[in-house]
Amino acid sequence: MLAIDSTGLYAAYQAKDARFDGRFFVGNSSTGIYCRPVCKARQSKKENCAFYATAAEAEQAGYRPCLLCRPELAPGSSIIDATATLAHRAARMLEENCSSGQSLDELAGRLGYTGRHLRRAFTSEYNVSPVRYLQTCRLLLAKNLLTDTKLPVLEVAMAAGFGSLRRFNDLFKKHYDLSPAALRKRVSEEKKHDSSITLAMGYRPPYRWKEILNFLAGRAISGVEAVKNDEYFRTVHLLNTGQNHVYGWVKVGHKPQKNALTVTASETLLPALSQVLAKVRRLFDLYCDPDAVYETLAPMNDIRPGLCVLGTRLPGSFNAFEMAVRAVLGQQITIKAAGTLAARLVDTYGTPIQTGIEGLTHVFPSPEDILALDGPIENHLGPLGITAARARAIHELAKALVQGKISFGLCARPETEIKKLLAIPGIGNWTAQYIAMRTMEWPDAFLETDAGVKKALEPYTPKELLEMAKAWRPWRSYATINLWNSL
Repeated sequence: MLAIDSTGLYAAYQAKDARFDGRFFVGNSSTGIYCRPVCKARQSKKENCAFYATAAEAEQAGYRPCLLCRPELAPGSSIIDATATLAHRAARMLEENCSSGQSLDELAGRLGYTGRHLRRAFTSEYNVSPVRYLQTCRLLLAKNLLTDTKLPVLEVAMAAGFGSLRRFNDLFKKHYDLSPAALRKRVSEEKKHDSSITLAMGYRPPYRWKEILNFLAGRAISGVEAVKNDEYFRTVHLLNTGQNHVYGWVKVGHKPQKNALTVTASETLLPALSQVLAKVRRLFDLYCDPDAVYETLAPMNDIRPGLCVLGTRLPGSFNAFEMAVRAVLGQQITIKAAGTLAARLVDTYGTPIQTGIEGLTHVFPSPEDILALDGPIENHLGPLGITAARARAIHELAKALVQGKISFGLCARPETEIKKLLAIPGIGNWTAQYIAMRTMEWPDAFLETDAGVKKALEPYTPKELLEMAKAWRPWRSYATINLWNSL
């Protein structure tokens, strides 16, 4: 249980304070059920409540998830919340790969540690073993699919990472005292089984949806992304557990009344569903604690009222290589011009796919696609209007990613990766910081030479801006987004 004053946690539970959603879970000894602190069910008496840091810990204590508040929808914790500790990075990796079927030792290896060391660090931080945490991630993903879709139970079991239907049924019944089929009967018959899956993912309010959607719309790559009808669409190309290529599309919408985003994915993405959901969380910054960010950045409003707005999110990336290439193309030219070059690159070297959605026609070329081009890279990208220096930078970036010399994943150390990016000819400090900000969830990047940042804070010089921004650490990336939005 949480080693925090239970009186304070109970007060947050009584207030249904959304700022604490996902920070802890409440077990009710009289019902055997655990809830999110925002649950709308009748509240338990304090003496019947136990508080847990994670859903896995609550389930280990014998509690079943509430069917009303649905703990599987709770937002998680950001990397900065955990000061990037091994345990928290491992937790994110387990969530992202819960449907992959990978073993704990394989996941530990990706983090650069032995399985034994990971088990020790993880259990010390979360009071549950990583195996138990992974099992809870799979069960909650399955519960989400059973509740929000009409997928057959067998497909739910496979999509959630269970090796067999029998094992899934046994674990679900053991932990939730309810069979998957019994839970399915509670779902409205109005839900139809079609060629897509729609799930909800929670966030901590407020969430400035219009601002992040406008940001993505301005930088959308034609053929790969589209923003229309207040929703975001994109094509997807991923590798599943067996290293097989899966293709499809996703659509992301907003349900402000439920403090959640809706994620619709083509059924072709089922084999990599946990990856898809993790990438959407990263793109739309669903782990963010907006109050913690605003507490540090609020003094920006002393410079000019409205410069910092509570609930502003840091746009991440769905495809790190795509985002990094887009950043290289955008050096010293307008956002629109960079978008034109990216669209040409996609049209020439992207992989065509059928989505049935207007405007979604290709997936972005992979690093391997770029490296497979014969001869000097500038001979291929030059005719598209991409300068030789940028073409070579893109080629070197692709090579570094394929060879594992640069990492944009959860294991990345942003300061270290920024230095590696700067070592690539053609990539300057602005580009390296911007790539880290958006692909590595780096909250402390600052672009003091950026035209928009300088315009928002006229007449300060870049040197003065860098000094001023020290007070905004560790949230300077959020300060940058706020400055751009203020324009």
